[in-house]
Amino acid sequence: MNDPENGLPAIAGSALDLIGRTPMIEVKHLDTGPCRLFLKLENQNPGGSIKDRVARAMIAAAEADGRLKPGGTIIEATAGNTGLGLAQVATLKGYKLILVVPDKMAREKILHLRAMGVDVRLTRSDVGKGHPEYYQDMAQSLAQSIPGALYANQFENPANPHAHETTTGPEILSQMGGDIDAIVVGVGSGGTLTGIGRYMRAHSPKTKMVLADPEGSILRDYVETGTFGEAGSWIVEGIGEDFIPANAQMDLVSKAYSISDRESVETARTLLRKEGILAGSSSGCLLAAALRYCREQTEAKRVVTLVCDTGSKYLTKMFNDLWLAAHGFDDRELHGDLRDLIAKRYADGGVVAIGPDDTLMTAYNRMRSSDISQLPVVDHGRLVGILDESDILAAVEDDDRALRFKTPVGEAMTREVRTLQAHQGVDTLPDVFDRDEVALIVDGEEFLGVITRVDLINHLRMAS
Repeated sequence: MNDPENGLPAIAGSALDLIGRTPMIEVKHLDTGPCRLFLKLENQNPGGSIKDRVARAMIAAAEADGRLKPGGTIIEATAGNTGLGLAQVATLKGYKLILVVPDKMAREKILHLRAMGVDVRLTRSDVGKGHPEYYQDMAQSLAQSIPGALYANQFENPANPHAHETTTGPEILSQMGGDIDAIVVGVGSGGTLTGIGRYMRAHSPKTKMVLADPEGSILRDYVETGTFGEAGSWIVEGIGEDFIPANAQMDLVSKAYSISDRESVETARTLLRKEGILAGSSSGCLLAAALRYCREQTEAKRVVTLVCDTGSKYLTKMFNDLWLAAHGFDDRELHGDLRDLIAKRYADGGVVAIGPDDTLMTAYNRMRSSDISQLPVVDHGRLVGILDESDILAAVEDDDRALRFKTPVGEAMTREVRTLQAHQGVDTLPDVFDRDEVALIVDGEEFLGVITRVDLINHLRMAS
């Protein structure tokens, strides 16, 4: 109900009343060919994603048929957003929630869930269905071991597509004045495709359902050929699968696009710069496919896609230039030496460092805030030492610690530092790591940055 004075929504009874009825916006600053492209802003749901709708529907259905009792336990396998939606609903309704999530899930999502009191259990993202550590198989086994627990099972739960058939689909058609030529969706559990697709088939038969699928997923091949091979891997979270979910009615799809991780990430970042919309990786994938579809058309069409979740959950990943570099998504010049492995460059502000005249308290605060145990000590671009936790501890163990923490870093640091020259090869790194050190890279006397074991592993992964 709106305030008749100014059209604002009335005061809501709880956050659950804010789920759905999300706004629609037209893309104005991207090349959409002859088409008009509209975005349904599902990132405006209280939990930050389209999955709030599904979570509310699945819990309501389980309450209605008696599968979920007051104070009961809900268990789910999720790449993140369904878990956040379930947490949003379960917390307000007094249910315990256990989530099994793949280890590629964004850190922000995990922190968000744990802040809400959710029991989060990480498992492997490099294994497929049928493996005991596959997140869905693990969740199902866990549910069977806890008496009275509800396994939400978004992949087979009919309340999932029903939520979109009764809310998302009708909202889109109403907002578009009943005139939609195509809707671009992704498939994770299949609920969005199936629910919206069923509604459009009944109420707007001309509307085509278009699939955006991450490279590595099997779904695009299945749409195009009716068969699929072995799945690969992808970084985009929440969509793409290595099997056909029971809730995914794939015959609703008329066309499918395979979108690379790089294109998904770049498109999401472009959406923020050009349209001011902070969206996640799956939204980048959907928008990339929608733009391809629009540009392929020879006549004007009205196309809708979804901003599935907010990009605030990915600030340390796809909106972090250092993360982009680590995944090879930047356009840096390659040299064939140690410079190629420096993910965080000192000159670009990527290295957490300290100066010799800074205090030990400043050094300690930087270690704590960045969750690191040692700091390069740099003076006017030149590496002059290294300071680690043991150096600080040795310097402040005496009485009058408050005074000791004011000691300059230069008096406590280790001055004898082994470095590697930038032009040296990757084969110089194992000896450094065998000494349980990080590799400090210099070019002459200029400090360039640090290489860790993870940087070497990532380099070898991208080279494989």
